Amino acid sequence: MPGGDSKGRLLVEQEPHTGAWNMAYDEALLEAAANRGETVLRIFQWSQPTLSLGYFQKTLPPDLPEALRALPRVRRLSGGGAILHHHEWTYSCAIPKSHPFAKTAEILYEEVHRALIDAFHRLGVNASLRVSDDGDAAFLCFLRGDPRDIVVAGRKVVGSAQRRRRGAVLQHGSVLLRHSPLTPSVPGLLDLAPHLPNDPWLGTRDFAAALGPRLFDGSPVEAEHPDDASFARNVEAENVTT
Repeated sequence: MPGGDSKGRLLVEQEPHTGAWNMAYDEALLEAAANRGETVLRIFQWSQPTLSLGYFQKTLPPDLPEALRALPRVRRLSGGGAILHHHEWTYSCAIPKSHPFAKTAEILYEEVHRALIDAFHRLGVNASLRVSDDGDAAFLCFLRGDPRDIVVAGRKVVGSAQRRRRGAVLQHGSVLLRHSPLTPSVPGLLDLAPHLPNDPWLGTRDFAAALGPRLFDGSPVEAEHPDDASFARNVEAENVTT
């Protein structure tokens, strides 16, 4: 059974937020998991196209297109490649040290990605794990290949990354719905499975239903957090050189 004193919270945000706000709130959830033992699954979107950099990406590559270079930028707590957050929904999952899924990094990846694959299968989409590692260290996450990636027709549609703090774990990931004009070579679910409805929250309900019983001890409290601008502190990637 899941650990911790709290049943957990399911946050499904109907209003999109800026990149700075989103990343600050993810960090607040990680702190709540570390300090108070909270378990939270959050599903959200972005108010404008935004480039998020992996924690260890200190510079922008010189050949990065100007259209991407000009976007708002934030730095994630997690590692991995940069992500263009445009036509997607994003999840984050924060769990305390006491949670069974926090024992190793692989357990949380496996549980979350299994729930996502189950959700895609319910939509009639043949999704699976990549399994192999192509060794590509491209700047953009969705041009990299990792065994834990979720792929459809061989193309990556979900990429996730983690950060651990005092035993608590934050994992967040992007579910790419369709390609962005800024990255036309990176397809999403709607490009690869055109029978799907053009729904900005495609698959979120099935994902939460699949993961919830394994993540939470009992039924989670469904809520939306207040729009608190204080969460947007110190998250902009100010030290990224161009």
